[in-house]
Amino acid sequence: VQLQASGGGLVQPGGSLSLSCTASGGSFSNYGMGWFRQAPGKEREFVAAIRRTSAATYYADSVKGRFTISRSNLKRTVSLQMNSLKPEDTAVYYCAASSRLILSSLRLNNAYAYWGQGTQVTVSS
Repeated sequence: VQLQASGGGLVQPGGSLSLSCTASGGSFSNYGMGWFRQAPGKEREFVAAIRRTSAATYYADSVKGRFTISRSNLKRTVSLQMNSLKPEDTAVYYCAASSRLILSSLRLNNAYAYWGQGTQVTVSS
């Protein structure tokens, strides 16, 4: 599975941004999908995940209520709608694909076999 993330950019605090990740190869509907982020000097951290059938989602506490993950198995895409952005949301955002079934395991870096190249999100006035 190859993943291509897009949609990053510069946005002011309080603004919104939508990220998209398109998959090619493999059977997209067989994978749980996640978004992670990595800020300069910090470890990559979990942001959000969604199960294969979109029936369940999982968020980091830091983004709960502000970010929404969704997917279209028909279009082979997973999206991350980010609202009420804060400067601390600044990071490179990565999408990833996992064959794990248990939703809670999708918060773990090592649950994912496939990673996109990352897209920069900068929240600044």
